[in-house]
Amino acid sequence: MNRYFIHLGYNGANYCGWQSQPNGIAVQQEIEKALATLLREPCPIVGAGRTDAGVHARLMVAHFDWHTAIEDLAFLADKMNRLLPKDIAVYRIIPVKEDAHARFDALSRTYKYYITTRKDAFNYDWVYRIHGQLDCEAMNQACRVLFEYIDFTSFSKLHTDVKTNNCKIMEARWQEEDDLLVFTITADRFLRNMVRAIVGTLLEVGRGKLSIDGFREVIEAKDRGQAGTSVPGHALFLEHITYPEEVFIR
Repeated sequence: MNRYFIHLGYNGANYCGWQSQPNGIAVQQEIEKALATLLREPCPIVGAGRTDAGVHARLMVAHFDWHTAIEDLAFLADKMNRLLPKDIAVYRIIPVKEDAHARFDALSRTYKYYITTRKDAFNYDWVYRIHGQLDCEAMNQACRVLFEYIDFTSFSKLHTDVKTNNCKIMEARWQEEDDLLVFTITADRFLRNMVRAIVGTLLEVGRGKLSIDGFREVIEAKDRGQAGTSVPGHALFLEHITYPEEVFIR
């Protein structure tokens, strides 16, 4: 079998998330449908992770196998883009080693969350508007606390099927970009709902409702009920995924 990585992006507004589900249209489902049409038989794909309903991806990676070598991958990508809805775009298709895995070989994933305090007639679909000012310095102090821990049970959706709630966070910071306040976080893996729960809890710090020590206590509690409310998904973007060079065929 020949294995390929698909690099793609999508606007998640019209989808129930990445993973195919019995009720609702998923991004994975649309990709598999396009591949099956072009290759003339079912072709399941495996994504690098799951994004929730309404969450977007500037870069998602998925792999698929095919029993013969595909000679013109650029042509296949172009044909897929003609079949796919306008809110899903294939960037490129890349040959990888036969044991390369889009999910398990990923070294890191980066998400960004966008917040604004100003009403805008054009960006409301992509940012979360809040009222009142935030203490960005305090939120960045709380971000540094995240590096002290690996168990993030307090920020995980309950009753998931993962074996461990341990994650290694490599980057977490807030920065101002014009009228936006942008949260960037990079980790080796993420739990279900983890980024949105972290952002919601950091906003409590920014509003002065939770101290830095209180934020540390939330993590140590390993209890989702102690953390803040999850922020809406429409302002969350999967930005980037990194892989070791050795998985690619050069």
